[in-house]
Amino acid sequence: MKAIFTLENGFELNNGKLAQGGDEFGRQAFVGLSSERVGTVTLGRQYDPVVDYVGIYEFGDSNLGSDHAAHPGDLDNFNFTRRQNNSVKYQSPTYDGLTLEGLYSFGGVPGSLATNQAYSFGAHFTNGPLGLALAYSHVDNPAASLFGSNPTDTPMSNGLTASPIYSGYATARTYQVIAAGGSYVFGKVVMGATYSNIRYSNIAALAESSADFNDAELSVQYRFTPDWSLGAAYNFLKSNTVTQTIGGAKYNQISAGLNHALSKRTDVYVSAAWQTVSGDDSTGHAAVANIADLSPSSNRHQAVARLGIRHKF
Repeated sequence: MKAIFTLENGFELNNGKLAQGGDEFGRQAFVGLSSERVGTVTLGRQYDPVVDYVGIYEFGDSNLGSDHAAHPGDLDNFNFTRRQNNSVKYQSPTYDGLTLEGLYSFGGVPGSLATNQAYSFGAHFTNGPLGLALAYSHVDNPAASLFGSNPTDTPMSNGLTASPIYSGYATARTYQVIAAGGSYVFGKVVMGATYSNIRYSNIAALAESSADFNDAELSVQYRFTPDWSLGAAYNFLKSNTVTQTIGGAKYNQISAGLNHALSKRTDVYVSAAWQTVSGDDSTGHAAVANIADLSPSSNRHQAVARLGIRHKF
């Protein structure tokens, strides 16, 4: 048995400002106990099983994709945009390649543990070149309890109302994600796939209607030398039609990246993403492209490229 803790800071690459609402350790802040025999229990601000298990198979989470390759709006949170406050998480030991995880987040409302609560569970299986994951997440009152960038439960203007992909659903009473992903290694080639269903339920501003999104991604990565690798991914996101004028948008995105490892901890990379959109978004307007970490486009197309260097401490 050993004690563990994590304090992780996040900052904006463009200007160095603190991210996550200005909190010094806004990415992660938790403590816990870990045992190889009985598993690990942690408490604090942390990621749920959707991020831990399925998110790792998203192309944007690889060293080739960068944040711009995240799924539109990061609705499924595969790109770990959001964390669970006041949460307790248990991860089991690995048995024959299978690991289980569960999380419960207390709402933080005085006198009511269940108000603004969240819970999540998932499973991850590995066997040689094969990796598979399933996860589920449910959040009550997501505008306050999950999407706010402030580390407390106070909603922020750049939370659920940040993107027209989903900002029209800010009054949803619940948010849930059902997710699956996996990869298979063929020598120097890694093939990956993810699927997620995202639902905003009982949207007060839309007569208690619900909005559904279905997201699918296929990716391939190729390491042609020990220090050079490249990859690409195609992502498709479709929303249902909530009313006659709201919803029904389709987002097509292609991402690619090239990486060169200078050492075990330092690499240089170039990445790019291109997105095109059709239909109407959550606000009832003609949908516009909105690549992750960028402001929404003024039209249905958007493209971005990034050149960077990365050092891991």
